[in-house]
Amino acid sequence: MAVTSAAVLAAGPAPRELRPAFPPPPVTARPIDRDAWIAAFRHVRAETERRAAPLSPEDQQVQSMADASPTKWHRAHTTWFFEQFLLRDHRPGYRIFDERLHYLFNSYYVAAGPRQPRISRGLITRPTAAETAAYRAYVDEAVESLLAEAPPEGLEAVLPILEIGLYHEQQHQELILTDILHAFAQNPLAPAYDAAWRFPAPQPAEGGVVLPGGIDRIGHAGEGFSFDNESPRHDVLILPCRVERALVTNAEWLSFMADGGYARPELWLSDGWIAAQTEGWEAPGYWRREGAAWLTMTLAGLKPVDPDLPVTLISYYEADAYARWAGRDLPTEAEWEVAAREGGLADAFGLVWQWTRSAYSAYPGYRPLPGALGEYNGKFMSNQFVLRGSSVATPAGHARLPYRNFFYPQQRWQFTGLRLAQAGA
Repeated sequence: MAVTSAAVLAAGPAPRELRPAFPPPPVTARPIDRDAWIAAFRHVRAETERRAAPLSPEDQQVQSMADASPTKWHRAHTTWFFEQFLLRDHRPGYRIFDERLHYLFNSYYVAAGPRQPRISRGLITRPTAAETAAYRAYVDEAVESLLAEAPPEGLEAVLPILEIGLYHEQQHQELILTDILHAFAQNPLAPAYDAAWRFPAPQPAEGGVVLPGGIDRIGHAGEGFSFDNESPRHDVLILPCRVERALVTNAEWLSFMADGGYARPELWLSDGWIAAQTEGWEAPGYWRREGAAWLTMTLAGLKPVDPDLPVTLISYYEADAYARWAGRDLPTEAEWEVAAREGGLADAFGLVWQWTRSAYSAYPGYRPLPGALGEYNGKFMSNQFVLRGSSVATPAGHARLPYRNFFYPQQRWQFTGLRLAQAGA
């Protein structure tokens, strides 16, 4: 679906309320609404192309660091996912578009075969962007035919894989924006992805959500889609605390900087201090000083830092240091989920992912999915921290209350921010 650059984000950022993403019907619905599933598939696939449309073939080729991937690779990898996990086993007579592409566009699924090293994805100049579009069209036609023609008993096996594939592609839609923003931030010309893009203003909020403490339950409640790492639902002990309703703003972060926040080792975890010194951090990602002013790289190009917007593009280490400086804590993911469930957190969704102080690990009784799809989440449960909510780049409706995002503590190219908590409040 072709659109102009000016129109690419005309629909605005992700809404701040939770609602179904597509919405597809439940997998267990009877009778199965084939047309609704085909419409859901088309919607998600078109959104990927809408986000890629403002980018030239040269833009789509660039890989600015090992953590980022080219836009063209995202477009092809999400297509490979459907071909590998859906069509290969469930579409009788399906002919693979090009077997060579499975090496190029597998990501980390060891059980699915060898793959191009992640750091070298930007070297894949062929297939071209146009050939990638042809690959997507070929797979799209096959998936739609499968959904239209499969017998009802066959659809019962197909739809759970399709649904994972749709949510998986939405994750890559967010990465398309954050990865190209990182690339553009390295360009001295500071190009705009979309000159009309604007970060939405935060909602007015004061005070905090007081949690009296006790036993509560978190995790997927069993209705609608979830990733396997959101289950099983389980009891957690929450100590009395208060979770701030408002996100930390750029103005507050500037106060942290003015008080020497980046130069005070007593505020930092040891690994964080090493990372900050090694990388030369003195401000959030993409901030640059011009005279007495701070500018930041956005999807609309280089803009003055707006003091009223939530701070973003910060690592866990920075968020933790700020919390120490403020005499507060980061909330645990359980505290965040319970406070958000009570409806008291402003901008829980739609502006920035919020760091928690919870390590990304398995819930009690967790078991990954069988087969190669079991590599989706479980094998990353080490050395990372959980973020909650969603960001301005998250596709509309993708966010859910128990959703567990996770990144390494030094990473800061995503729209990541924070809100504070206070024990015993």
